[in-house]
Amino acid sequence: MDPGDTDIQASVTDERQKDTGRRGAVVAALMLAMALAALDSTIVSTAVPQIVGDLGGFSVFSWLFSGYLLAVTVTLPVYGKLSDTFGRKPVLIAGAAVFLLGSLLCAVAWNMGALIAFRILQGLGGGALQGTVQTLAADLYPLKDRPKIQSKLSTVWAVSAVAGPGIGGILAAYADWRWIFLVNLPIGAVALWLIVRHLHEPQRESSGRPRIDWEGALAVFACGGVLLTALVQGGVAWPWLSVPSITLFGTGLGLAGVVVLVERRAAEPIIPGWVWRRRTIAAVNLALGALGLLMVAPAVFLPTYAQSVLGLAPVAAGFVLSVWTLSWPVSAALSQHVYRRIGFRNTAMLGIGVAALILFAFPFLPYPGEAWQPALLMLLLGGALGLFQLPLIVGVQSTVGWAERGTTTASVLFCRQTGQTIGASVFGAVANGVLASRLGGAGDLDSVTRGLDAGAVPEATRRAIADAVHAVYLGAGCAAAAAFLVLLFLAPRRFPVLKD
Repeated sequence: MDPGDTDIQASVTDERQKDTGRRGAVVAALMLAMALAALDSTIVSTAVPQIVGDLGGFSVFSWLFSGYLLAVTVTLPVYGKLSDTFGRKPVLIAGAAVFLLGSLLCAVAWNMGALIAFRILQGLGGGALQGTVQTLAADLYPLKDRPKIQSKLSTVWAVSAVAGPGIGGILAAYADWRWIFLVNLPIGAVALWLIVRHLHEPQRESSGRPRIDWEGALAVFACGGVLLTALVQGGVAWPWLSVPSITLFGTGLGLAGVVVLVERRAAEPIIPGWVWRRRTIAAVNLALGALGLLMVAPAVFLPTYAQSVLGLAPVAAGFVLSVWTLSWPVSAALSQHVYRRIGFRNTAMLGIGVAALILFAFPFLPYPGEAWQPALLMLLLGGALGLFQLPLIVGVQSTVGWAERGTTTASVLFCRQTGQTIGASVFGAVANGVLASRLGGAGDLDSVTRGLDAGAVPEATRRAIADAVHAVYLGAGCAAAAAFLVLLFLAPRRFPVLKD
């Protein structure tokens, strides 16, 4: 062999090793950035008593979560479009910086109002973290390797769901609740450093000066904020048919009309029409919206069921819920072996079909039953949903090119987040309605649960709570069945996958 050829081969090998190392560093940064977003809600929830005891504001503390969720959800479409226009790197850096600034300000908050405002600022950065990380995961890997990075990100969410409450409780009990926010700073700093140093996006052809649809972004933000506030607060802060609720929904619908008018006239709309005109993307959006809806049943109501009906301690109740975070990433990682044989749509239909059967089976559990029974169902449910969600995300990202991937990914995540918000409101109303009918109007789920903690509620109330949670699971099963039908009748048999 010519010595020159040997030198060329060695040079190529060195470059490949460097590229592999850079990609590994970027993946580590993405996992750290995702951990910031995934830990946020779970780590804060266990410190609420300490936060309220220090700052006051018990009547509005729920906005620590609602405000963050609203900010994340309504900014997802905006960041998706910006990442398609300017690239993923600047959007991710800007979003991480805003998130870390919000974390620092949360740590120095002087009252509940300030803390809520800074949590909203955190959410404005969190929207960039969630959407851009998922988009970069598809950019970094070809189709055959995308399940690897997606399963890693799923594992981050699983670990965060299990570890977050424990970390938050330890920091609140043995340090100070402000450390819950300060701990984000070193993690975020490492992620930022890795992104700045190792993420190098290829130059893309430019069609001229990019045009930003600021009017559309403002309209989307206003419309989403108003409607999501109506959903989050309806039935909680005020009755559904009250003046505030009707006013918010009316205003939100009016703003939705404004969004349509503005986006139709925009040269580069934040929410382009093709997101809903393409069958594949529209079907995935609707199906993952249903996923967000049905996830509320176990995530919100199962801990109450475990403590109130099964009589478990909070830690044991948390374990009953957390088992689905064990099977979900494993199933997601293995799903590639299924969808390579039967396709993205059929794999997702298999997963959501099994999930529907599991959700419909929950009301048939014996009363009061044993803890292993709902835990087993949750383990199976996690496996089914891993088989459902990851093929849809990988599949829909593979049907678009680089210039549309950020917008597509953001629309999928936006629909899932919106589904969760709607589910919390709808299923909360269902549970309270069942309780009211069983107990003759004697309180809602929150007040009854507080009474159970004091050990002063009769057996009839426990049965009423079981009936309420059973009704919620039936509703979640219907949502799963709706997702199955959407994929069956709307999604194409074979996703129109583009070549890498």
